[in-house]
Amino acid sequence: MSFKNIVRELKDGIGSMSRRGIEGKHWRNCTRSHIAPDVATAAPSESIAEGRWAHLPPELLLDIIRRVEESETSWPARTVVVYCASVCKPWRDITKEIVKTPEECGRLTFPISLKQPGPRDSPIQCYIKRDRATSTFRLYFGLTPSEDESDKLLLAAKKIRRATSTEFLISLVADDFSRASSTYVGKLRSNFLGTKFTMYDSQPPSDEAFQANHSRSSRRFHTKQVSPRLPACNYTIATMSYELNVLRTRGPRRMNCSMHYIPISSIQEGGTAPTPKSFPQSSEEILPLSSPSLKGKSLSDTVCKDSLVLVNKSPRWHEQLQCWCLNFKGRVTVASVKNFQLVASVDPSHNVPAAEQNKVILQFGKIGQDIFTMDYRYPLSAFQAFAICLSSFDTKPACE
Repeated sequence: MSFKNIVRELKDGIGSMSRRGIEGKHWRNCTRSHIAPDVATAAPSESIAEGRWAHLPPELLLDIIRRVEESETSWPARTVVVYCASVCKPWRDITKEIVKTPEECGRLTFPISLKQPGPRDSPIQCYIKRDRATSTFRLYFGLTPSEDESDKLLLAAKKIRRATSTEFLISLVADDFSRASSTYVGKLRSNFLGTKFTMYDSQPPSDEAFQANHSRSSRRFHTKQVSPRLPACNYTIATMSYELNVLRTRGPRRMNCSMHYIPISSIQEGGTAPTPKSFPQSSEEILPLSSPSLKGKSLSDTVCKDSLVLVNKSPRWHEQLQCWCLNFKGRVTVASVKNFQLVASVDPSHNVPAAEQNKVILQFGKIGQDIFTMDYRYPLSAFQAFAICLSSFDTKPACE
């Protein structure tokens, strides 16, 4: 059987499992790209279908999945890689071993890729669509919206106004923003004036932080009230602030982002940033409630002493256009107070090369009615970059 026939038969076999919802037509209308959990009990029909593929020789299986991963480098074709991980546990384990992080390969594959830092050399290019009627924001992978609307949805957020603050709930899907859902990945909360924001993650910022602390920043539910596979906590991982414009002078917004768990050394050669390997499988994995040795510990113990701080790249005043300008390299086409580029704020004592200091880590800007581009790179993840961009959508009368 040829390689193409194996992949075709694999897709057909998995597509027949309607309970997993991985059908060709489902790709265009559904936003999920999850992998079936290891502990799930397969139905009899699924066991029969799985058995056909589960006992392939490891060498052959490794070669098949490696060739699939190397040939399907962009979405929606890359969904075949997700198909491979959905067949059975042996396929899943080998696929996870072959697929590299975005930092290493520059590609997004599984949902956990959205929590991992982007590539160092070139940014991952995405765009955001705003729906004013529903107060939702959707992050898609790609340069610009395609005509057939088949772009890969990465994350979605819903804006909720409260009496003293505004919250943006962030999810893997566009139709479920419940914080009790397994698709919930974090949130962004503002103060009353919309000048300060706090970014929360649904899981520890890294496996090391989890192992060192096993603590929660805030518990939303008692663990017995929700499914054991659902997230039940929020971890503060970053804060953002916008400078007040008391004198009402003309100029762009001034932003400051403090990434608590990303060290400034991450932007230097050989530096590393937190890279989670998987989502917590249960609330018990996040915090063993019965362990007395963990009492009194806080996740704040692992906050970097020299954490990465991002600031606006200073624009220049264009005399002919009579406006502030930045070089977005063609990725931003509409003037807006929301447009920005973020670079690292580095103290001279850190001896960071000038090239790294001037490198744009995140840029965001308008290209059309309710359409914005978002390009990010190492050491930010897609989730962190999206949350920072969401802060720009909140009303800020005191900053403009």
